[in-house]
Amino acid sequence: MAKKYAIPTSIDLAVLILRAGSSFFMMHFGWEKLQNILNGNWDFPDPLGIGSTASVLLTIFAELFCSLALLLGFLSRPAALILAFTMGVAAFKIHASDPLSTKEHALTYLIIYIAIIIMGPGRFSLDQKLVNKYF
Repeated sequence: MAKKYAIPTSIDLAVLILRAGSSFFMMHFGWEKLQNILNGNWDFPDPLGIGSTASVLLTIFAELFCSLALLLGFLSRPAALILAFTMGVAAFKIHASDPLSTKEHALTYLIIYIAIIIMGPGRFSLDQKLVNKYF
């Protein structure tokens, strides 16, 4: 019979800090973009060829709403996947020809989101509460 190992609380706390910290700062970027469009400024790049309006709305969805979900630990892996994709586009499409210092923020967030996708939301998350309650 395989042994079941308990994950130390410190690991779950570290995941919570990664989720909450990255979400808090990323939500700021999404909020700025939302304020721009509410003020009539729809100027935004179109890195995927879907139109700048769709691009900015999807970016706001990722940076603001997926970050909020990640902060709460709700649908954490899908939210982190969407955020990782968004940061990948920012780093490798928007800032492709820029120096590393310019794309550093997007790459840092990308690394954090990949780690969260791998580790999951941790014990201190709505995902964990819902999984334990309903499954």
